[in-house]
Amino acid sequence: MRVPASFFSRAFNTMWTFLTSHAQVLLCIWRNNEMTAREIAQVVGITERNIQRIVSDLEESGYITRTREGRRNVYEIHPEVPMRHPAQQGRSIQDLLELLGSKPPKPPQNKRAR
Repeated sequence: MRVPASFFSRAFNTMWTFLTSHAQVLLCIWRNNEMTAREIAQVVGITERNIQRIVSDLEESGYITRTREGRRNVYEIHPEVPMRHPAQQGRSIQDLLELLGSKPPKPPQNKRAR
């Protein structure tokens, strides 16, 4: 059976994914808590400005803490925080991170006091 060309143009013009951009950003931070907004934007496929907005959303909601180290941000995820949607009641974001995150976050580096 031959598939009409219009199927492909419709299918790829209305592309959707199972995970929101917020989830994608959280997973990026889980994999590497020192990624820049530019690096996250390249992985997620959205603008740096949208990444900044999402990071602010995640921080304001208590999912992450952002710490400035020099010119970079370092993120800490709070995996015990519950998911927001009622359908995931009783589940924390740790469940999502463990399911979809390919590796745990890098341990924080101990810096000696000077």
